[in-house]
Amino acid sequence: MDINREEKQEEMNCNLLLESRKKLQITGVIEVIRFNEEEILLNTKLGTLLIKGENLKMNKLDVQAGEVFIVGSIDSCVYSDKHKAKSNEGILAKLFK
Repeated sequence: MDINREEKQEEMNCNLLLESRKKLQITGVIEVIRFNEEEILLNTKLGTLLIKGENLKMNKLDVQAGEVFIVGSIDSCVYSDKHKAKSNEGILAKLFK
């Protein structure tokens, strides 16, 4: 029973490591939804993550390992479930038409 809990925790593992607001390492990334120099929107194991800043660049993207390395001037990192909620609403709306 404890092994199942540990496996579930590993599946949900998502870390953010921010260094001096200039470098950001993220694990637990499922996909990159969109990105430009001012915003990066990621789908992670813990929800949608929006990173805002200036001159943002993805130095490394390894979707298989779930890792993303970002450099630039990072202003904020915000988790949200808005993106998931919208897709669920679409499914429900289709069912009840």
